[in-house]
Amino acid sequence: MHEAAIRALYSEVKERINSTAELLPGTPGTLVRRAGTGHQYWYRSYYPAPRKRSEQFVGTVSNAAAHEAMQSRIALSEWTAKQVAALSKFGYQVADKVVAGVLVELHNRGMFAVDLVVVGGLAYRSWLNEYAVIAAVARTQEHIELARRQSLKLPAPAAFLSMMQATQLPFTKIPGASRKVPSTAVKLQGSELRVELFAPGAILGEIVAVPELEWHAQAIPFYGYLLEGSRRAAMLAGGHCIPVMLPAVTRMIWYQLYASTRRGTDLALVERDLLQAATLSAILIEQDGVVLRESYRSAPRELRNAALLQLPRLERLLAEHPRARDEFRKLR
Repeated sequence: MHEAAIRALYSEVKERINSTAELLPGTPGTLVRRAGTGHQYWYRSYYPAPRKRSEQFVGTVSNAAAHEAMQSRIALSEWTAKQVAALSKFGYQVADKVVAGVLVELHNRGMFAVDLVVVGGLAYRSWLNEYAVIAAVARTQEHIELARRQSLKLPAPAAFLSMMQATQLPFTKIPGASRKVPSTAVKLQGSELRVELFAPGAILGEIVAVPELEWHAQAIPFYGYLLEGSRRAAMLAGGHCIPVMLPAVTRMIWYQLYASTRRGTDLALVERDLLQAATLSAILIEQDGVVLRESYRSAPRELRNAALLQLPRLERLLAEHPRARDEFRKLR
């Protein structure tokens, strides 16, 4: 567990951000005065990406309210960046600036408010922060994995590709397997990072239309179960704290155990799935006294069978967490 003072700092950052309707993208920036067409204007000068400067119109020099409001927003952004840097030094999980750019854009467009969910490794890292747990996480290139359980209730379609390009990061569409197969992901030029969209579906990898985003998603079995009852939380990335939606922890546990039985010969992914499930289980049981049996009984049969199949390996991982280990043994 992180120390109480550090946990309080994380809570304070979350509280201040949750009361903010829109986050400033990129670095906090500074206010600069520009002259043109016989008038003078305020702009916010900032970096949306490393080595890329951009400007955001604020208002005329005579518009004192707009100037003051932007100064206040910049001050909050500077304060947040300072606190996130401190939290990172103390062992909180902080994703990079590219992840921040994508998530801030999605937040500002209201995507998480209509139940777009962050899944995968980023969701796991965020739950470690939410529970104030220090845990070793492999520092590999994170993909940004997003999912929606059902049609997002948007007032008007919002093009997924346009949102990615609005970050001012060099995202390009990843072509489908053929001309007839639509794209479900974008890739950052010069990097392996991808932003992928997933949705529930019976056939793994089947392409599912997402008309409200003018995009497509890859179908994943049991994602309907995983995404149901997703929770509001936060994610630290770059110098930002971003409100997001995450799958419920209990559902992540059973889904990760199921996923670990579907990895084929990729032993590294199998171990990652098992370690994440074991860690989240130990956190729930040791911190909250949560009994896993109720959530186990409500999980789909295939997920319950997968959990039973992985019990021997889970018991080894939980050797130093006897309460969690014994809770799993009761599933037999």
